[in-house]
Amino acid sequence: MGIILWLVFGAVVGSIAKWLMPGKCPAGWLPTIALGVVGSFAGGLPFGHNGAGLVGSVIGACAVMFAYSIWSDDR
Repeated sequence: MGIILWLVFGAVVGSIAKWLMPGKCPAGWLPTIALGVVGSFAGGLPFGHNGAGLVGSVIGACAVMFAYSIWSDDR
C-alpha cells in the first residue's frame, strides 16, 4: 500500500510541478511521476513529510524537473 501512495503522491506533485514550471517539459506522464517521486523525496526530507512537506515536495519536484529539462536538452 505504501508504494501505491508514493506513486499517487508523486503523480500529484509531478503534475503540480509540471504546471508551475515555465516552458515545455519534455517528460511524458511516466517520467513526470518518477520525477515527482524523486522530487518529493528530495524536497520533502527537510520538512519531515508532513503538511509542509507538500510545499517542499513541489519545490523539490520543480528543481528535479528543471535539471531534467536541462539534461534532456543537451542530448
